[in-house]
Amino acid sequence: MSLESIIDSVGVHRVLLAGGLGLGLAFGFLAQRSRFCLRSAVIEFARNHGGGKLTVWLFAFAAAVMGTQALVLAGAFDSSQARQIASRGSLSGAAIGGAMFGVGMILARGCASRLLVLAAQGNLRSVLSGLVFAVTAQAAWSGALAPLRLALSEWWTIDGGGARDLIARTGIGHVGAFAFGAVWLAAALWWARRQRVPTWGWAGATGVGLVVAAAWGFTQAVARSSFEPVGVQSLTFAGPSAELLTHVLFAPDKPIAFDVGLVVGVFGGSFLAAALFRELRLEGFEGGASMRRYLVGAVLMGFGAMLAGGCAVGAGLSGASVFTATAWVTLACMWAAAAVTDRLVDQRPNDAVAPLDQPVPGQPASA
Repeated sequence: MSLESIIDSVGVHRVLLAGGLGLGLAFGFLAQRSRFCLRSAVIEFARNHGGGKLTVWLFAFAAAVMGTQALVLAGAFDSSQARQIASRGSLSGAAIGGAMFGVGMILARGCASRLLVLAAQGNLRSVLSGLVFAVTAQAAWSGALAPLRLALSEWWTIDGGGARDLIARTGIGHVGAFAFGAVWLAAALWWARRQRVPTWGWAGATGVGLVVAAAWGFTQAVARSSFEPVGVQSLTFAGPSAELLTHVLFAPDKPIAFDVGLVVGVFGGSFLAAALFRELRLEGFEGGASMRRYLVGAVLMGFGAMLAGGCAVGAGLSGASVFTATAWVTLACMWAAAAVTDRLVDQRPNDAVAPLDQPVPGQPASA
């Protein structure tokens, strides 16, 4: 049965919901097993610590870039239709929002996707932080914080189309973009061998990146097969988290589709992985100071992601894989702000250095 027939039979929104759910399940399972996390990657880089988390992130990044560009070269995906390129963007929002998100993910000890994965394992800190993240994202999009977000976004804007497309502006072409990803894949392979990154680390992270590419291809296919307008998108967690919260609290006119399926799928995939490998356990806050830190971090991430137009996955993998200028600005500011925050907050003299995230399965824990 063709995709057009399926859409005619069940409706485009149900097809998008099913696709988001399936891609989310795959992402959640693979992210849980690989311990994929931008925060851990930045900390390892900033502390010059070779624990394998940076290598895991590089595998996901390279796979997302190569997979997405391979779809473009095969004619299965037109990157010019991606929202991050086609619509008008904000460089000021990307820079300020990316920096806020970077600070927030250090304070909350995890980016938006990592909080969702940890919440599925029973981490109550991540449950509360994720809820605050979603509330803040919704407030920044259409609530009390929306005027501030819009004001900051208007400081420095950039037109959609070729102005946001780094492939077009640099002239490297999609073959060059694919080769760029291949260079980073080679670097990840070299570091993985030196650091003896376990199979779940490199294979799971590669799968995470390929899910990002698959989401581009899926939404493009649905858009081409549907008579209704369908946005071509990949994975991100700020807007979808806010949308899921809206559907839980209210009965909006907007039908349940890809974004809601994605969040539910990631939670389900992470829960399944944790259950299968006996990693389900309840964890709470260690005290009032710890709770304040997580909540402040969640607020910064929620507002920063909506201001920047993407979270660590939405900008760092999805946006970067189509080489949109604002996503690269966001990613660079996330890295810089997170590294500085880790240095100032978690590496203070005479204080115990904050630990990294869970080790990759098969790898000994590190401080």
